[in-house]
Amino acid sequence: MRVAGFTEPGGPEVLTILDVPVPAAGPGEVRVRVRTAGVQPYDLAVREGWSPPGTPEGFPRVPGNEFAGAVDQVGDGVTVVEVGDEVIGNCRLNAYAEYVVVPAAALAAKPASMPWDVAGGFPAAVMTPHIALEEMAVGPGDTLLVHAAAGAVGTVAVQLGRIAGATVIGTASEGNHEYLRSLGAIPVAYGDGLEERVRAAAPDGVDAALDGAGGDALAVSLKLVKDKDRIITMVEHGRAAELGVRITPDKRSASRVAEAARFYDEGRLKIHVRGVFPLERAADAHREVATGHGRGKVVLTVT
Repeated sequence: MRVAGFTEPGGPEVLTILDVPVPAAGPGEVRVRVRTAGVQPYDLAVREGWSPPGTPEGFPRVPGNEFAGAVDQVGDGVTVVEVGDEVIGNCRLNAYAEYVVVPAAALAAKPASMPWDVAGGFPAAVMTPHIALEEMAVGPGDTLLVHAAAGAVGTVAVQLGRIAGATVIGTASEGNHEYLRSLGAIPVAYGDGLEERVRAAAPDGVDAALDGAGGDALAVSLKLVKDKDRIITMVEHGRAAELGVRITPDKRSASRVAEAARFYDEGRLKIHVRGVFPLERAADAHREVATGHGRGKVVLTVT
């Protein structure tokens, strides 16, 4: 099968089309014929040489930790899906491929209303904010501050916060303010005076903060949120313990994706796809993600 992988770590240019054996589903596993796969900073770190915990060493290595496709083969003991079912799923590696094998528990049903490009970038986009808001116990009456609110994870956090009943303030560049308003957030501009602008937007205070920007944004969160347990940073992992704030724990589950997919199907959750690249242009997709700019997801089309 064709994969977009690499034989040594490096820049985007190391990603090439390789031919590798088609994997087989073992007991409790499912093989999926991949239609689309999301691209995110996690994958860029893999390409640069990072090994996700619990993954085998060695090359070739194939990035990709979220995908959408149709069930192609079912291993022994699997009863929750059948061949032909359309699914969305997550893994740690190997989604930039024509086929991927994952535990059956890593899959959720793809709603018929969800286009394939959205589906490929859906699991990772919803997983982190879903976990984070649960960990911070965001609920009715809370004011939630989301930094980098116009990004792929930020926009989902905004919407999940609103679904949970919170008032949401989102930091973003001026050009994204109308977009954030359309999602139900109160937009606030980055830069000098951020703390004062947030205080003006939240006169009763901020109860929780999700930091997708780091630096000054995290510093402002520490000044605004009384309970540090209700601050999660997605970028300043190395400083979290020192500052007394939290990082997102690894509590990934298909049930989270399934709930978010239901919200999508009901029209309560929107996912914006800003770029779609064929598998052969995986390097360009990585370059696009590396810019750090732009709304929404970048996705590869595989088949």
